[in-house]
Amino acid sequence: MHKKLLIPGPTEVGQEILSEQTRPMIGHREKEFAEFYGGITSKLAKFFELQPDCKPTVTTSSGTLWFDIIGRSIVKQKALVCVNGAFSQRCAQTIASCGKTADVLDVEWGKAVKPEVIAAKLDGGNYDTLTVCHNETSTGVRSPIAEIGKMMRKEYPEVIFAVDAVSSMAGDRTLPSEFGCDIVFGSTQKCFALPPGLAVALVKDRAIERAKQVPNRGAYTDLVDIFEFEKKHQTPFTPNISLLYALDRRMDLLLQETYAKVYQRHLDMANYTQKWAKQHFAMFPEAGAESITVSCIHNTLGKNVKELNQKLAEKGYMISGGYGKLAEKTFRIGHMGEWNLAGIEEVIGLIDQIWGL
Repeated sequence: MHKKLLIPGPTEVGQEILSEQTRPMIGHREKEFAEFYGGITSKLAKFFELQPDCKPTVTTSSGTLWFDIIGRSIVKQKALVCVNGAFSQRCAQTIASCGKTADVLDVEWGKAVKPEVIAAKLDGGNYDTLTVCHNETSTGVRSPIAEIGKMMRKEYPEVIFAVDAVSSMAGDRTLPSEFGCDIVFGSTQKCFALPPGLAVALVKDRAIERAKQVPNRGAYTDLVDIFEFEKKHQTPFTPNISLLYALDRRMDLLLQETYAKVYQRHLDMANYTQKWAKQHFAMFPEAGAESITVSCIHNTLGKNVKELNQKLAEKGYMISGGYGKLAEKTFRIGHMGEWNLAGIEEVIGLIDQIWGL
């Protein structure tokens, strides 16, 4: 039996999207592809309300590639990397592996990254880049990126501000104009509800100009090259055309639903899940920092999540345990992508029955 996924990713993918991938191949250097791919980036620009100085791109990769792109193409010498979970920690490790200095601003897991803490660290630090994870998937924590962006534009305008929105883009609000960031990127196997394999990034012109100042940008990670090809509505290297067919259809559906309604649907699912969690358990994130795409729940009753998933599988569903060092302390319910409130209510009702809540 197929298990419908309520994990933090990959998320459930509908048959309509899966079927798009069966379309015939086209040459990625042909005019037909340029017209097709240019249509996708135009839809991305429309959905995310991009200003003229911000451009979209799609890479055939996981979102993690963008840690490397930032490390190879954006950081000149020294980055401040805010770490409040496993994936922001991975960002710090990746930038360091690119041969750049990555100073870590450690924030307790479960806490959001605050603008005033960043400002205190940036002062006198000679940083050229800042990275923050908007939605830390391992902890279910949502940091106040718009507040951070406002502070960065006012106090540190010369620092390039990059945002990991892997598990929030196309679910939560991630408009670059609201974030005040220079780069924001996400993965399509999360809120976009596609199979894994593509990453979407929205990049300001000034970030591309920064990249021109950085030597040894690599090949697949060369941000300048990526956007030179974007001028021709092409990609530097062979793209996953099948997944692009799926993304094209997904963008049609997102535009049809509208940005505001997509956000409200995710917010409704989060509010329902977290109200239930607080009745029986506790939320792991600090109050006010709860994600709207994945709820990380503190397992205060010591329930056996593995056994729960075995019983949920009989009903055709699957949730997620905790991640890394939180494996035995938390469990997570992903409410993103194609899910709606009715589906979340059904699954939580089954959990109530199984656990006798």
